[in-house]
Amino acid sequence: MDNVNSGRDGRPILEVKGMCKTFFTKERTVVALDHVDLSVHTGEFISLVGPSGCGKTTLLRIIDGLEQADAGTRTLEGVPLSGISQDMAYVFQDINLLPWRSVLDNAALGLEARGMNKKDRSERAMEVLEMVGLASFATSPPYTLSGGMQQRVGVARALAVRPKVLLMDEPFGQLDNFTREALQVEIAQLWAKLGMTIVFVTHDVDEAIFLSDRIALFQPAPGRITEIVEVDLPRPRDEYDVRAHPKALELRSHIMSHLRAGKGMPE
Repeated sequence: MDNVNSGRDGRPILEVKGMCKTFFTKERTVVALDHVDLSVHTGEFISLVGPSGCGKTTLLRIIDGLEQADAGTRTLEGVPLSGISQDMAYVFQDINLLPWRSVLDNAALGLEARGMNKKDRSERAMEVLEMVGLASFATSPPYTLSGGMQQRVGVARALAVRPKVLLMDEPFGQLDNFTREALQVEIAQLWAKLGMTIVFVTHDVDEAIFLSDRIALFQPAPGRITEIVEVDLPRPRDEYDVRAHPKALELRSHIMSHLRAGKGMPE
C-alpha cells in the first residue's frame, strides 16, 4: 500500500501539525503523541486505528480542544484553533446521557449550551432524532433505551449542532456485534446523506475498512502516525460483503502486518 498523507485537491478543512503530548506519572513518562501531522478534507471519513495506548484518542481530544497539547497547531478551514471549537462535535464511547432529562432534551443539550431558545432547539433536536430513527422515543427517559439506541441519541446530540467536523471516539466499542454492525451501516448512510466530515477512532480494523475513505495507522511508544492508507472500495458498502471483497482482504492483511511490525496490536 502507498503511504498517502493528503492526495486530495484543495485546502483541508482540518489540519494538525507537529502535535506533541506527554503524560507524566510517578512511575513513568508516556509520550502519547510525537510530532503528529494529519490533514482531513471536507466530506471525508477518516479513521484512526491502532492498539490501546497509541495516542489516537488523545489526538481526537486535542483536535476538539478537550485536551491541551504540549506543542503543535490545529486549524479549521485555515483558521488557528484555541480551546473548544463550536464548529466540531464529539461523540464519546461512554454516552453520558443525563438520566433526568428526556431523549429530546438530551439531544438538545449542545444547542442549549450554545444559547438557542427552547422552541428552536426542540425543533432541531426532533429533526436529528428523526434522522437516527428515535423520534418516537423523544419523551422517554434515556435509561429505558437499549445501549445501541442510547448511542444513537449521542450521535443525534452531536448532529444537532450541525458541526463542520464530527469526532467519534470508539462510539460502538461497548456494544454487541449485531448492534455494532447495524450502527456502522446507519453512520455510513448518515455520512453519505449529510456529506459530513468525520474523524473516527477505532481499534477494529474491519470497522475502519467498512466506514472509511482513509485509515491513519498509529503505533505506540511514542504515539505517532506511521502510515495513511486509502480504502479503495465501492460505496455503498452495506450492499455487499465488504469483508469478503478481495481489496478489503488485501487491505486488512496489510494493516495487520503493519501493526504487528510495531509494538502493539489492536484489541
